[in-house]
Amino acid sequence: MNSAQETVVRLIAILDSLVHSWAVYAPSNEAGWTSLPQRLAHWIPTRDTAYSLGVLVAGLLVGWFIATLVLRAISRWARRTDTIIDDAVVRHMRVPLQRLVPVLAMTLLLPLLSLPQQFKDATQHALLVLVIVVTGWTAFRAVRVIEELLVHRHRIDTADNLSARALQTQVGAFRNIAGFVIIVLTLAFVLLTFERVRELGAGLLASAGIAGIVLGFAAQRGIATVLAGIQIAISQPIRVDDVVIIEGEWGRIEEINLTYVVVRIWDLRRLIVPVTHFLDRPFQNWTRVSAEILGTVELRVDFSVPIDEVRAELKRLLDESKLWDGKVWGLQVTDSSETTMTLRPLMSARNASDAWDLRCHVREKLIEYVRTRYPAALPRVRAEVHGATFASERQE
Repeated sequence: MNSAQETVVRLIAILDSLVHSWAVYAPSNEAGWTSLPQRLAHWIPTRDTAYSLGVLVAGLLVGWFIATLVLRAISRWARRTDTIIDDAVVRHMRVPLQRLVPVLAMTLLLPLLSLPQQFKDATQHALLVLVIVVTGWTAFRAVRVIEELLVHRHRIDTADNLSARALQTQVGAFRNIAGFVIIVLTLAFVLLTFERVRELGAGLLASAGIAGIVLGFAAQRGIATVLAGIQIAISQPIRVDDVVIIEGEWGRIEEINLTYVVVRIWDLRRLIVPVTHFLDRPFQNWTRVSAEILGTVELRVDFSVPIDEVRAELKRLLDESKLWDGKVWGLQVTDSSETTMTLRPLMSARNASDAWDLRCHVREKLIEYVRTRYPAALPRVRAEVHGATFASERQE
C-alpha cells in the first residue's frame, strides 16, 4: 500500500470514528437515521452516505495535494533552468492540472463507494462529465504551451524574420483550429454521456443527409469564412507582422484568426477585416517576399540647382544614417514643368518602418541643404511685366 492509499484509509477511519462517537447514525437501524420518516430513512442510507462522502472528500484532498506537490516541483525546476517549456507548463497548466488530478482521484475511488445504485450511477455520471470537461480544458491549455514553445524558438523581432513570421502565422491558425475542435469534441462527449441525447442522435441518423443539406445552406457564409481562414494559413498571402495597404490604410498584420484579421494602423487604430477580403480583393503586401523595401522622395526645385552637388549631399546623408541598409541609392530628375524640375532621391531600407523614417529624414535634410546653400534655387514664379510704372518713378 502506497502513501496515497494509506492517507485515504486514515481519513476514512477518522471520519467513521467521528460518526460513531457523535451518534450521527443509529447502528440498530440499518437503513439510516432513526429520527427521519420511515420512507425517507429507507431512501437515504445515512451511514453509507457518510462513508461514501468521506471517500470522495479524501480523494479530492489527496488529488489536490498530489497536484500541488507536482506543480511546486516543476516550478522550482523551472526557476533553475533557462528552458521555456517548463515555464510555459507552469504558466498555462497549473490551474487545469489542479482541477484534473482531484477529479481523476475521485473517479478512481468510485468502486469504494457504498451507495444505492441510483446514487452511484448519478455520482459516476457527474464525475465523468467533470473528467471530460477538465480534460478538454487541459488539452486546450496544452495547445497554448506548444504554441508558446514554437513562437519562442522563432522570434519575429529580428532583421530577417520571414520564416519566423510564416511559422507564427501557421501556428496561430492551427491553434485556433485545434481550439475549435477541442471545444466541439468536449461538448459532443459531454452530451453523449446522456442516454436521451444518444437516443436522439440515433433517431436523427436516418435524416442526417437532409439535415446536413439544410445546415449547409444555413451556415454557408460561416463555413466559407472558416475555410478561407484555413486557406490563408496554408497558402499565406499574408503573415503575422506583414506590412500591408488595405482599404487605403497602411498597417501591420497583428492577428490572423479563422474568421477575421486585425490590422494595426500606423496611428495605432485597429482595422478588422474579414479573411475573405484577402482572397476576393486585391491589396498591397510590402513584405510578401522580403522585409526590404525601396523608398523615394520628391523635391521640386529651380532649374539652377546643381544636381551633382545635391546627389553628393544625398550620399553623405545616407552614409551617416543608421536607417539605410547600404544597398540601393540614387538621385534622378524624373519630371519638369515650366517653372521647376522634380528630383527623386531613391534609397533602400531593411523594413517599411525604417524606410518611412529614412524618407522623412532625407526630405527634411535636403530641403534644408538647398535652402541654406542655394536659396536662389528654391521654386519661384517668373513673370515679365510690360508697361508697368513703379512707385519710385511716379515720385520722380
